[in-house]
Amino acid sequence: MSGETNLARLLQSMTPHLNPGHYVFCCVAADRDCSALQPLASMREGEGLSLVLPREVADAHGLSYDYVAAWITLEVHSSLAAVGLTASFSAALAQAGISCNVIAGVHHDHLFVPLERAEKALSTLHALAAASMPEPR
Repeated sequence: MSGETNLARLLQSMTPHLNPGHYVFCCVAADRDCSALQPLASMREGEGLSLVLPREVADAHGLSYDYVAAWITLEVHSSLAAVGLTASFSAALAQAGISCNVIAGVHHDHLFVPLERAEKALSTLHALAAASMPEPR
């Protein structure tokens, strides 16, 4: 199950993929039964249970949100112990003026960027991958 740890190889092969749909971050009471919501991700915080949901699910259940995101998956199988991948892509996105909320799965990193900046985020990530390729001899 271990993934790639070499930063150069991670950057060269990160292969960003834009998933279809619009996604939102919501917060509900920590004791709420969320099984009907089927969140993409959740995180228990002191203020409640944070959920990442498709926008239409949040709307259908009357949940409030203020950030609508596009979901980009880096298709490289990155190790949870890898050093520098998040710093590298977040720095590139920050340089382009794009906010990014990252969730690490066991196999891939998932980036949530402002919906209206999704294409710019993709092109920025592709440029980072290309710039990480070794120089031809």
